[in-house]
Amino acid sequence: MRKKILFWLGTDFTHYCLSYYLQKMVDADFYAIIDITNKPKTFLQNQELVEFKKTWFFHDHISPKNKIPDTEFLKKIEHEYELNIWKLILNERIFYNFFNFHDFTYDEVLSIEEQSCKLFENILNDIKPDYLITKQPAFHHLELFYQMCKKKGVQVLMLNNSNFGESSIIVEDISKFDDSLSLEQFESDTKSLDKTLEFQQSLKKNIQKNLLNRKKPLDYIKSSLEFIFSKNINVNTNYNYYGRTKFNVLKNELEYNINLRSRKNFIDSNLNRNPNINSKFIFFPMSLDMERSTLIDAPFYTNQIEVIRSLAKSIPIEYKLFVKEHPSQFLRGWRKISDYKILENIPNVELIHPNFSQDTLLKNCNLAITIGGTAGFEAALHSKPSIIFNDLRYSILPSVYRLKSLEELPQIIRKWLNVKVDQNDVSKYVNLLNSVTFDFNWLEFQQFFQNEFQNNDTSRDVLISESRMKIFLEKHKNILESLASEHIKKMKDKNSE
Repeated sequence: MRKKILFWLGTDFTHYCLSYYLQKMVDADFYAIIDITNKPKTFLQNQELVEFKKTWFFHDHISPKNKIPDTEFLKKIEHEYELNIWKLILNERIFYNFFNFHDFTYDEVLSIEEQSCKLFENILNDIKPDYLITKQPAFHHLELFYQMCKKKGVQVLMLNNSNFGESSIIVEDISKFDDSLSLEQFESDTKSLDKTLEFQQSLKKNIQKNLLNRKKPLDYIKSSLEFIFSKNINVNTNYNYYGRTKFNVLKNELEYNINLRSRKNFIDSNLNRNPNINSKFIFFPMSLDMERSTLIDAPFYTNQIEVIRSLAKSIPIEYKLFVKEHPSQFLRGWRKISDYKILENIPNVELIHPNFSQDTLLKNCNLAITIGGTAGFEAALHSKPSIIFNDLRYSILPSVYRLKSLEELPQIIRKWLNVKVDQNDVSKYVNLLNSVTFDFNWLEFQQFFQNEFQNNDTSRDVLISESRMKIFLEKHKNILESLASEHIKKMKDKNSE
């Protein structure tokens, strides 16, 4: 019987490009759920490069009409799929706690969840897919579908940046490795760790440089003018039908740029550019707001101000807490000045400028504490123990402690300050990573696509022609064939389990 493969296709088009080459290499029926903006939607409605037996445009099934939600149905879904729907809703950046164009009501958010669950359940019951091929969920509706698929026994192949060099990994759960791997299965080669650290540092610098240069002024002006003179008919994507008018978008953009400048001036004038790294300190790098690493992976630690306050209450008297702003927070317009002032007023907290070297802080700290991200792994490379707030792949390192409750912080901090990092363990972990990752620089590939179709990432709502897409696919044939081969290898591994 032919296998059924269901794709989740998003605005970066990586998985569409993957499907084009995968169909040439496997005998299977392809289906797709498409979460896309209006103009590229036209391409996906009419394209003939990939043969999908059936497609669903997600937002076509979500009505803007406010209606009384069926809570009994949602209760049934929660029970059947072992979900916590409110946890997903209240950590959805579009619904709550961050800027949006509309204040969603109780009935509206539950109505959206009801419609989403009905769509997803109908798809799963209709086609009964063998595999879901997807990206890592960033918004709650993909996370919802991902969890429903897992409960139904659908094999998930989730493409994910490995956060190790320029490689990628395909996993079912981003918090752990698919195979039952342990450090004891791998050899140690501590001589290679210096090169690993050097490469990680270089990679971070390149990523930050690309972020800073991503939106060139001319591309930005071009996209802005196109939006101003457009018909603004993109009303059924990303819940944009709720309060998204051209005036509100321009008003938001103006406020963003004003805040960006004033907050950056405050940061440059007030945050410490020359901390005393020879003192005793515990290091906490702030996470980027409105990111999966907190909203989905650490849903009970999204208020970083309160997390820092809890840390400050928990550290030994002779230590300070060095808190560094995330250098990419500018993408969110930085934080409110009032937030920085709150942190400045905590006596044992030192607020560090985002441009100060994180590696210098990791190298000289006594302990690193992070909600998520790669800081705990980087701390281990610098022979420093760490405490993390969610499940991460590198938590198999003995020097990494996965915190379960803020109440245990004082005890664990004191204990973990005395933990010694065994570089043999770190070396084994690096070799483990090398065994499960593969060469696919996803960030670079996304940049290729953005440069070709999305005005250097200044606009996602762009028209795409099939002829131009075909040229792009041929140009990147080797990369995409290799990516397809890695997915086939993963499917074979899952079939043999």
